Amino acid sequence: MDLVFLGINDAGWDIYEWLCERDDVNVVALLTTKEQLDLIEKLEPDIVVCVGYQHILPENIISIPDLGCLNIHPGYLPQTRGFNPNVWSIIDGLPAGATIHYTDADIDTGDIIARQRVKQSFDDTGKSLYNRVEKACVELFIETWPDIISGDVETVSQTDHKATYHYKSEFEEICKIDPQETYKAKELLDILRALTFPPFNNTFIEIDGEKYYVEIDITSADETDRVDRVGTLSSY
Repeated sequence: MDLVFLGINDAGWDIYEWLCERDDVNVVALLTTKEQLDLIEKLEPDIVVCVGYQHILPENIISIPDLGCLNIHPGYLPQTRGFNPNVWSIIDGLPAGATIHYTDADIDTGDIIARQRVKQSFDDTGKSLYNRVEKACVELFIETWPDIISGDVETVSQTDHKATYHYKSEFEEICKIDPQETYKAKELLDILRALTFPPFNNTFIEIDGEKYYVEIDITSADETDRVDRVGTLSSY
């Protein structure tokens, strides 16, 4: 079977390499730009897999592969549709996870093939949560692949009343901390840890005309106590 791969991010690269090594599929193209989509019409693949692809697929492309166009979304749909789901899982207190779904004409709204929740804790940053979500995306895809190629999948329609969606502009807006704004303590801490993603400078505040970037490091007391105990024991 012929496959076209659209993407790419870290999880996408792992999935792409895994697919290239398999005997049950022939990866005929890796596309990353909108302008390359016409190639799908020429290749007429049996399946299209999207991981980290930043453009909406038009209906004439979606209708080509017999096994459909699949998207691996780094969020637990129908919640956290859209941009940077790991950030909004923390800020909005929503589930984090990975979802494989069929692509339709809208964004992250197609029928769900499989989902996997990812555990969160208060010492998570946007980066630590994202790393676990990406790992879950790869694991879920590999686990689900046999059912996908056999066509033996049971899909679940998304319910819009549970859905949440965030745009890139909302992410950019939340990055600026207003020094005159009143925040509840946990609300501010959630924003700061959600946007902590080194080496990127996301959160900033402007004081007296100067711009300062802000990151946060939260450590579990249990982990700190364990380290202290180990350090104490090892000194003898």
